Amino acid sequence: MKLKRLSDLERHEPREVALGTLPTDIAMGRFAVDKAFRINALVREVHGESFEWYGFLLAARDEPETVLDVGIPPNEQNLREHARIAAEKIIQFQEALPAEWIINGWIHSHGSLAYRRFSDLDEENHLTVLDFVTSLVRKPIAKREIPVKDLALLVSGSHSEADLREGSVTLVTDAPVRSAWILEAVYGGFCYAVVVGDDGWHEQEILYKRRGILTGETLIHKKKATIRKVETGRFLTALDEEQLREEIRRKIQPPKADPPEHMERL
Repeated sequence: MKLKRLSDLERHEPREVALGTLPTDIAMGRFAVDKAFRINALVREVHGESFEWYGFLLAARDEPETVLDVGIPPNEQNLREHARIAAEKIIQFQEALPAEWIINGWIHSHGSLAYRRFSDLDEENHLTVLDFVTSLVRKPIAKREIPVKDLALLVSGSHSEADLREGSVTLVTDAPVRSAWILEAVYGGFCYAVVVGDDGWHEQEILYKRRGILTGETLIHKKKATIRKVETGRFLTALDEEQLREEIRRKIQPPKADPPEHMERL
């Protein structure tokens, strides 16, 4: 192939028009922050030992980007040093919530471990939670050009079957068109992920998913994030703590022994 000009070598960058944004930090009510660390302490008090537990971050359906509470599902699959989340458990927990509440992420503890970051198994849990949460919070965030090489533009009623054989993509219009560019809606969603430890440390990320409505092109990425505490007027009371203590007795049980392959997965 003979190039007529150097610009023929350049890769066309698809045009994109922003329509919305996704969160860049984790807005979390003070009640939810205090509750998360209190759960960690109560697990040790109730069971007399430190081990992992997990819960879901909860938001109001009409304000999905702000964490208002932490919900605890039954932690049947906990082991001593890691927790696994099954997709059906997320669905069950969501279905049991009042209609105005949704899950917008997950939180878990590494207990007394010195492992102050997300593990390989945590990364698997990220994707499970992300798939579910984005089905609830996704929204149009952009219109993105679909590059089409060799686009054929035809007029309805004025083309032949042979004309349809031309071009890689054919656009049939009701009037003559000299040029066109095609945009697809891009939907985006997010979920929050937080890990805490007995010493009061915490690490958090935001995971994102973008999907083109026509091409189906899906991109997943994540970023380290900060927790931005927001005042919601709700505080952790003595009654809240007593109810939380009983919930921990019922839902977070002492772990079984770890499988031999555990250290390879952490």
